[in-house]
Amino acid sequence: MTRRKPSLARRLLTAIVALIAAAAVVVVNRPMVVFAADQYHDFTINRQTYKEEFGHWSMLPVPADFKVNAIHAALLNTGKVLIIAGSGNNRDNFEAGTFQTVLWDPATDKFSLVPTPTDLFCAGHTFLQNGNLLVAGGTKSYEVLEADIKHAAGVMKIKNESPDHGARTFPKGTVLTSADGRKYATRADLTVPAASKMQHGAHTMVHAGEAEVWVDAVEEGDAPVVKQPAQYSIAGLTGLDARNLYGVAEKITREKQEYGGDKTSYEFDPRTERYVRTGDMVEHRWYPTLAPLPNGDILAVSGLDEFGRMLPGRNETYRTAEKRWVAAPNLTRVFPTYPALFETKDDRLFFSGSNAGYGSDTEGRTPGLWNTRTNKFQNVPGLKDPAMTETSASVLLPPAQEQKVMILGGGAVGDSPVSTARTAIVDLDVPKPAYQPGPDLPNPTRYLNTVVLPDDTVFTSHGSSGYRGGPYQGAKRSDLLAAQIYDPGSNEFRTAAAPTVGRNYHSEALLLPDGRVVTMGSDPIYARNGRDPGTFEQRIEIYSPPYLFQKNARPQVTAGPAMLKRGGTYTFTTPDAGRIRAARLVRPSAVTHGTDVDQRSVALTAAAIPGGITVTVPKERGLVPAGWYMLFVTDDAGVPSQARWVQVS
Repeated sequence: MTRRKPSLARRLLTAIVALIAAAAVVVVNRPMVVFAADQYHDFTINRQTYKEEFGHWSMLPVPADFKVNAIHAALLNTGKVLIIAGSGNNRDNFEAGTFQTVLWDPATDKFSLVPTPTDLFCAGHTFLQNGNLLVAGGTKSYEVLEADIKHAAGVMKIKNESPDHGARTFPKGTVLTSADGRKYATRADLTVPAASKMQHGAHTMVHAGEAEVWVDAVEEGDAPVVKQPAQYSIAGLTGLDARNLYGVAEKITREKQEYGGDKTSYEFDPRTERYVRTGDMVEHRWYPTLAPLPNGDILAVSGLDEFGRMLPGRNETYRTAEKRWVAAPNLTRVFPTYPALFETKDDRLFFSGSNAGYGSDTEGRTPGLWNTRTNKFQNVPGLKDPAMTETSASVLLPPAQEQKVMILGGGAVGDSPVSTARTAIVDLDVPKPAYQPGPDLPNPTRYLNTVVLPDDTVFTSHGSSGYRGGPYQGAKRSDLLAAQIYDPGSNEFRTAAAPTVGRNYHSEALLLPDGRVVTMGSDPIYARNGRDPGTFEQRIEIYSPPYLFQKNARPQVTAGPAMLKRGGTYTFTTPDAGRIRAARLVRPSAVTHGTDVDQRSVALTAAAIPGGITVTVPKERGLVPAGWYMLFVTDDAGVPSQARWVQVS
């Protein structure tokens, strides 16, 4: 008997019932499905073959007492990692005077706390030739949003036109009064220098002494708001004093007040593991960059002053031998905050265009080579998406002899949700350098971390497409759980194992002496739901690159000198001389806000000898700045040794 084929309606009904039943099974068993997927993922990423190709991530167990909001990180020549939080972008910590620094020893996973005297949150830093970390600037005051400002406020300039009665000091709370009777009180003690006399031919000219201070209206509300320049009398003064001493202000408003910079400066000594106070900076600076000069002194550029104003190109230098700061009026150059500056072979500084945000939309953002002897600046053209260099990453590609700098990702100015996947590379060794396109990142990315590895590749990880991990193209959060390794030889990215922790603003990554990469920090603007305020990420995750999982045993350097000179040749003993193919000096990182002017990898000429190798250090000062380095040797399979610390002079 022939069986009749079911009707189309019956077949559709059967299919619908089957789909409903299958959906019900999935819903009921969803926890089991998710569990199984997670188990399979864990199995996959822990397979030896996977690690050999993509590397592996692991979470660092951080004791509760040492969990901090990592804002800055630096690898010291003791092998320990200095993690600076300061107030950690936490107003309560700032007002309580609770400032934190943690030391972590990767060799033992031991942590310790370091007394932190002032708020180093958003300071600048770089290594000195002796291995000390110079840390300067930081936070003097936190921002105040417009909605929270009850009393009009502004910057008052107090003038002293008398050259005959010395400096005058006014205590906090001194009242100044406008011509129509509105009163304002100073926020801090203030000393105003005396006027100075200057002879111009037969005429004596008097130039008023002056100092600035925040003032707040005594009365709440809008009545004390002043939007035009005006002069103010100082309470308690009479006679000539009342005429010679007075205040002037451009405006006094209820507008948002930006963060204010600090001017304290310290050297962190890796041996004593303590901050040592140096002379104060000339200017207060928040978000500055510190960059080495050819003579070993340090240049400080950019930042917000104590009143939250962009410094208009007033730069200064740290005289290392004297431990003091001096103005550098011959080096006037405007940059946005945290500009990425790289020392070049010919002793210039290259500004890649990368920066952390504050500043003019246009002024000072053009990449270029800066001659710090003549103050001449050579523009470097060719950058695609030139308006999206804010929160981008930049790196001096290995080896440093190639003199190539790469810029990666970035976003539009301010809290814009627009970002780019663009990378570009510039060769600084040609007469007229210009950016050329590099391979795109997998996603538009801000806040990317970049780390130079000892095998001449660059590890890149994390970041977000939106501002501080926030909304991007309809998604509530935009953290990128991704990592890549860039190979300068092939000009290609290859996929690395994915991290489990998202990181964006206020995150850091640096190379450890054992060849691993540590990642920490992140300050998302929103929680995962896209509505509530974000929580600072205090977990620390470590990436082990594929070279740590190869079948070859790692090469070893067993002995050799600790002090090297540029241009010198030195012998290091190793049982692996026959298979060593390269030697590199890798300068340790000091990184914050995606800015790291220190890290670089310098190729050494290496030759095998019985029982060891000889290496020759390049002679160019701008190629090998004096200081401490990690010496890595790499075998013919690309596997690096553990680092050996050496000091170059």
